[in-house]
Amino acid sequence: MSKINRDALFSDETNQYRIPMEVNPGDMVTVVFRTAKDDVDAVYLISKGNRLPMKKFQSNERFDYYQIQLRVGSRRRLYYFEIRSGEERLFYNKRGITEDLQRAYSFGIVPGFFTPDWAKGAVMYQIYVDRFCNGDPSNDVMTGEYSYIGAQTEKVEDWNRYPGIMDVRSFYGGDLQGILDKLDYLVDLGVEVIYMNPIFVSPSNHKYDCQDYDYIDPHFTVIKKDGGELLPEGELDNRKAERYIQRVVNRENLEASNEFFEHFVEEVHKRGIRILLDGVFNHCGSFNKWLDRERLYESSGDYEKGAYVSELSPYREFFRFNNEHEWPYNEYYDGWWGHMTLPKLAYETSPELREYIMNIGRKWVSPPYSVDGWRLDVAADLGFKEDENHDFWKEFRSSVKEANPDAVIYAEHYGDASAWLRGDEWDSIMNYDSFMEPVTWFLTGMEKHSEYFRGDLLNNEQALLGTLSENIGAFYGPSFLIAMNQLSNHDHSRFLTRTSHMEGRLGSRSSEDASVGISKAVFREAVALQMVWSGAPTLYYGDEAGLCGFTDPDNRRTYPWGNEDQELIAYHKELIRIHKQNQACRTGSGKIILALHGIIGLIRFTKDSQVLVVVNNNEEGQKVSLPVWIGEVFDGTLMERLILSVEDGFTTETACYLVSGGAIEIFLPPRSAAVLRTRREPEEQRKIPPEKGRRKWRIRRKQYAAGSTWKNRNRSL
Repeated sequence: MSKINRDALFSDETNQYRIPMEVNPGDMVTVVFRTAKDDVDAVYLISKGNRLPMKKFQSNERFDYYQIQLRVGSRRRLYYFEIRSGEERLFYNKRGITEDLQRAYSFGIVPGFFTPDWAKGAVMYQIYVDRFCNGDPSNDVMTGEYSYIGAQTEKVEDWNRYPGIMDVRSFYGGDLQGILDKLDYLVDLGVEVIYMNPIFVSPSNHKYDCQDYDYIDPHFTVIKKDGGELLPEGELDNRKAERYIQRVVNRENLEASNEFFEHFVEEVHKRGIRILLDGVFNHCGSFNKWLDRERLYESSGDYEKGAYVSELSPYREFFRFNNEHEWPYNEYYDGWWGHMTLPKLAYETSPELREYIMNIGRKWVSPPYSVDGWRLDVAADLGFKEDENHDFWKEFRSSVKEANPDAVIYAEHYGDASAWLRGDEWDSIMNYDSFMEPVTWFLTGMEKHSEYFRGDLLNNEQALLGTLSENIGAFYGPSFLIAMNQLSNHDHSRFLTRTSHMEGRLGSRSSEDASVGISKAVFREAVALQMVWSGAPTLYYGDEAGLCGFTDPDNRRTYPWGNEDQELIAYHKELIRIHKQNQACRTGSGKIILALHGIIGLIRFTKDSQVLVVVNNNEEGQKVSLPVWIGEVFDGTLMERLILSVEDGFTTETACYLVSGGAIEIFLPPRSAAVLRTRREPEEQRKIPPEKGRRKWRIRRKQYAAGSTWKNRNRSL
């Protein structure tokens, strides 16, 4: 039987357990490990095959703290811990406690790896531009302006119309002026970073098929010089799309578009909000000026011949052609996943292409635009070989950071990203594996596309803990604290739709089905977790207003201006405020302190503050004891409830809980979420029991036990 108090053992890569967290070669770093007070005989740090004794340097009523100082070299240094008490020996790494040596999950010091402080715990907001707000109807894509994938474009006149199954060429008119028009809303919501889906010249509404990396699409900005004919009805030849060619090929329009974007960035920055661009560098689009399959540029006189048009094109090596005898108009090029509208870029055969994209990476983070970073689409797919992929991203990182050291680099990635997160490629990722997916499974039992339901994973705390233990190991501290934590985005169903447990997508389901049987209470639980979870909470536009939707394109509905769920917006605002006002939510250590069927308690803590979130995803209320001592909250401390969400609403009425025996006892109503923090009061007041709060909770517990519901969400508890 173990004698060591395992719950007390702790270390991580935040600034209170590794000081400093981010270092340069030659720096001294202090590594700290925590045990229960007077509980162990010795703690060792194991690194480079050496077993180094750590020295106890501090104690308090609950814990002993051990430390060791290390000189940082020029290469990554891995380490983990050994804890000894008599004959008992345990090891501790990023997965937690183990009785076996597991170097694979070691902590790591990565010299020179810094992520921007502004991104740590930043509140981000993803905008799919065409669907957010139409601020300037004069730049809208017109019906019949050009053709794409077998049909002409459509201007959607009804802003509230749901997307259709073939949505790629339907345009609602959202633009950058629309974002400017709604900056007051975003500031009031608490947004600190705007991440936009691609905004470069492209023929689709999603714009992951780039036509010109050098310019922002005039349909999103301003069209200075307009005119020309639309396509005749039924015509698909884009050489006749005079209006489109004028708008996006004419350099006067393109330069004016970039000037507008410069103004846009200035205005957003004035409001204290940063901007991330979406970079799609694995593939471009068949409309791209380098390929010119649509022959938009062929006769303009201002552009070189595209590789589709001529074998002598300067862009010939930008693509991999499989038939060398088909020019002019060679259709035998590699498309990403076989999609000929998405020609794969061939960096291995073209140093010129590689340098071109490096310049693009530098251009947009540099003056006069000075955006704040990139999100990289399907970044692990770039190139044809993995070693060449890594080599590309190393150079890309150097290029971007040299141009703007405070810029951030995110990547879209599914699965183990550790090979790219070693400090010399990406800063972090869209956190599917250790946030979106495990939280979705636990709270809804649904796959993130709403394709299927897994009842065995719903409320399964062991599955949640196992997944987190396995996947968090991919991150080092600088990446983990900025990971993009989303509940929904443009590639997956809206989280609110997942709460219904309804399987399917458009085609097998109607758009109306996406809002049938949903649970706002479960959604609010997820948002509470999102705002306390380690990383950067990232909202997908409209989630906060109650948007539903199956996977794309249904998840790309327009923001419901005038029809928002104001209560959900108010709930998000309160949680964002809590997140921003408590440093523990940005940079604190994190620990799950309670895991039961349908119940999860997570605490974030620094030396000065602690924030606790606890959710009950069950249909019945339950009284639980939360061992907050694990998060370094000591007896006699008051924990103040900041917000409580229940089945049909939420309240910000405060209630206080006295820490006794290392724990607080709290009654969790059905489908509820609560966020609490340590209350800072004079020492003489700290041990006064909050009788009033306890009495009211006893009343409320009796009401729930009797089957009553929350009739007045503003009623004091």
